[in-house]
Amino acid sequence: MNQEKIGKFIASCRKKQKLTQEQLAEKLNITYKAVSKWETGKGLPDASIMKELCNILKITVNELLSGELIDSKD
Repeated sequence: MNQEKIGKFIASCRKKQKLTQEQLAEKLNITYKAVSKWETGKGLPDASIMKELCNILKITVNELLSGELIDSKD
């Protein structure tokens, strides 16, 4: 897993949903600093919130962990 790639993907998906780091953090009941850590590749979301994060970002857990959208044909 490439943390930097995943971080950039999280940031991209968050922006597509028109959410700030603070808004995303609020929805997940975490600090915006945690979101910032993910997006800069200095950490990954905790497994306990991955499903909810993916629901908010409208992606799958597999996409989150791969750091890219996965074509449903594959």
